[in-house]
Amino acid sequence: MAHSRIAADRAIMMGKPCITGTRITVELLLRKLAAGWSFADVLDAYPNLTEDDLRAALDFAADFLEHETVLAAE
Repeated sequence: MAHSRIAADRAIMMGKPCITGTRITVELLLRKLAAGWSFADVLDAYPNLTEDDLRAALDFAADFLEHETVLAAE
């Protein structure tokens, strides 16, 4: 899962995955989009981000979930 636009550093945001070079977490972006914000809304609120950054955050989250282990409940 190599994502050049996503970095996780223990010294930044307690190691949460962030857009590289920022303190903007993937989690924050996902929550904004889930709350109904459009890409344009996010880019207006965070002008240092690009549409490619937002797509990278979504791709990172999808890859993370793809490798999630699900245990059957009995």
